[in-house]
Amino acid sequence: MAKLDTMVKDFLSQKKIAVVGVSDKRETGCNLNYKKFKDNGYQVFAVNPRISTYEGDACYPDLKSIPEKVDAVFILASPKVTDQIVDQCVELGVKHIWMHCMMGTKPGLAASMTSVSQAAVEKARANGITVIPGSCPSQFLQPDFGHALMRGMWKLFGFMGVN
Repeated sequence: MAKLDTMVKDFLSQKKIAVVGVSDKRETGCNLNYKKFKDNGYQVFAVNPRISTYEGDACYPDLKSIPEKVDAVFILASPKVTDQIVDQCVELGVKHIWMHCMMGTKPGLAASMTSVSQAAVEKARANGITVIPGSCPSQFLQPDFGHALMRGMWKLFGFMGVN
């Protein structure tokens, strides 16, 4: 757990964060994290190729379209999108990635509800990128009761380690 806590602390110490997967169709966990980052003083950049604005802010089709370099990227999208985003992170020199999974960081959990791509994790690490392969920023950044409960349960069940 200590390694995950250190990785989370490093990620959350970044100032400019791209949030991949915001939606204008419905409220999602990605939307919640976008708002949470913004409310906590981060400069956030929404990424979704289908929309041009989100919450009154510009929304970009990909990382390469963001007009300034981001420090970190949070992804809540399909693993196929994660693969593409990691390729862009490598190209752009982004050094911190967080791939969402509601069931912690243990590989294989919630296979149909994860943004984690093991191939993308390996590629990121091979290119010197620190990657958090699962869990959720909302469990660490001023968590509400539900997210704090999930973090505690996943820790108790051993779902919060990073290899």
